[in-house]
Formats: sequence, structure tokens, C-alpha cells
Amino acid sequence: MKILDRYLVKQFLQTLLFALLAFILLFIVIDMMENLDDFIDESVSGALIFQYYLVFMPEIIRLILPISVLLACLFTSGKMANLNELTAIKASGVSLYRYMAPFLITAIIISACTVYFSGYLVPMANKHRVYIEQNFMKKGLVRFGNNIFFQDDPNRIVTISYFDVAAGQANQVSIQEFNPKDKTKLVSRSDAFRMVYDTTKHTWQLFNGTTRNFSDQSESMEEFVVRDYPALHFKPEDVIKKQRKPEEMTLSELSSFSEEQLRTGNDATRIQIAYQSRIAFSFASIIVVLFGLPISANKRKSGLAVQFGINMVLTFVYLVFMKIFQAFGENGAMNPILTAWLANIIFLIAAFVNLQRTMK
Repeated sequence: MKILDRYLVKQFLQTLLFALLAFILLFIVIDMMENLDDFIDESVSGALIFQYYLVFMPEIIRLILPISVLLACLFTSGKMANLNELTAIKASGVSLYRYMAPFLITAIIISACTVYFSGYLVPMANKHRVYIEQNFMKKGLVRFGNNIFFQDDPNRIVTISYFDVAAGQANQVSIQEFNPKDKTKLVSRSDAFRMVYDTTKHTWQLFNGTTRNFSDQSESMEEFVVRDYPALHFKPEDVIKKQRKPEEMTLSELSSFSEEQLRTGNDATRIQIAYQSRIAFSFASIIVVLFGLPISANKRKSGLAVQFGINMVLTFVYLVFMKIFQAFGENGAMNPILTAWLANIIFLIAAFVNLQRTMK
């Protein structure tokens, strides 16, 4: 059986490579037509456009990989059925389960590699792609450091009017401390013209500001030229990280950011869903193999095109389900882990039911 396994895997991978190249080319052409006005208006050079799509390619591969795997399964089995190779394999006593084994093992390996690929390599490429969009295409332009406010811990809110990324300096800063027992009561407020992180003391320093302390009976104010504020937990790089999109973060960064959000008393649901969804989507290739292969392994009068259409519809329904569950999860209606994996669980069960029905 090793010869047959090698033959099936070889045919499958060759078709998968062809499908990936075809879909990547189609995706780039469509995206290029959409961005053509931006390229012309901003006088983006040909070399930069090439660089843009080069770093965009990992994200494209991540998105189209499940559909490419599905196409590879259908065309490999369809071709073998048309050439009566599949009939000969069945006649030799090979069951559908055994026939599916090399495809399924290959899909599992692809999914495992995709976890690392989409979790670490794709975000690195996305960072550069977003940089090109913002600085050369003026698309989705976000200047890091404008009007930043966040919760540093459950009792503290920090507001920064502008953060100078190059200098690592915050300007027009306000720090508000609240009563731990009654979060509606403001205990103190410090306002400073600028704030700089001292790398030797590992603490923030406030310059040219005032601190006001509040109690039930009185209010006091103190002016300062320089003041250390060791209670602050964040660092300069954390300010930039808070402005980054989840698609630019690796799995490790998403996990750390989620823990930081929980520590400071913020809602980390969206970050947790993004983390789990990235892993869950990586295993979509296994699901499409379990769905598509039993259908394509049986020669039908409807033909390969109809089979491919049915499986494409099921794939898009799967993607729609993932988006719907994410919306419920982000609104707090579902657990983040269940939100990310529920579509996989439902379609995996449906795939096994379809497999049993095909066997009968």
C-alpha cells in the first residue's frame, strides 16, 4: 500500500500547488484592480507594489488554503474516477476509510503547519503590509499615539494625547486613580505636560504638572517639575502594542496581550476569540477533506463541477458560521473558546455523518 499512498499524496499535493497558484493569481488580480486608484493617486512605484503583494501573499495563502485543499481532493478523486483508477482500487479490496487515510494524514500535517504559519509568519508579513498601506497608499492611516486611553490596572486609567514613538515619550498625560472599594470615586488625578520612561529606574517620570488629591471632605493640589510614578505597569512598547491590530500580532503576542487586558481589568474577549479563531481556522483543511472526499470518491452522473459547487457552498457556509459565532462571542453571549471552535465541532460531526451515509 505504500506505493498507492505515495501516488495519492503526490497527486494530491501537485493539484494543491496548482490550486494555490491559481487562486493566488486570481486574488492578486482582483485586489490590484481594487487598489489601482490608490496606487495611481499616491504614485506608488512598481517595486513597492511588487513588495506589497509579496508580503500580502502569506495572508492570501492562509485565507484560500481550505478551498485549495478542497479543490485538490475533488480533482484528484475525480480524475482517478474518470480514469477508472478508483474502480480498480476499490476492486482490490481497499475501503473508503483506507483510501481516505493518506489524504487525511496529509491534511492533518498541513493544518499543523498552518497553525505556525498563520500564527507567526503571517502576522510578520501583515505588519509590513499595513506599514506600506499607511505610509505609501494612505489607506487605513492610523498615526500611533493620538488620543490613547487605557486601563493600567482595575483602579487606574491613563490618557495620552500624543505618544512620540521615536522618542518613547508621552505628551499631555492624565492619570486618574479610583477608590478600590468604590470605582465611582476619584481619589487622585495627575496631569503632566510630558512623561518619559526611565530605563535605569524602570519607572515613568512625569514633568511639569500637577497632582490633585480628593477626599469626601476636601481637595488638595500639588505642583511638580519632575515626579516618579512607579505604580504604572506599562512600558513604551506596550503603548504601541495597544494600537496594533490583532492581524499584526503573533499567537504569543495575542496571548500576552489577553493576559495584560485581564490583569488590568479590561475585557479581553475579542483578543481571546482572535487567538482561538486563528488556531481553529487552521484545522479547516481537515474538515473539508472529510466533507469533500467521500462525495468525490463516488462516481456520480452529476459530474465533478456539481460536486465542487456543493462542497464550495458548504465551505462558505462554514466560514459564515464562524463569523456568526464570533459576533455572538464578542457580544458576550458565548465563551471565547466555544465561539472559535463551535463551527469546527458542528461541521466535523456533519462530516462524520456524511461519511457514514456514503459508506451505506
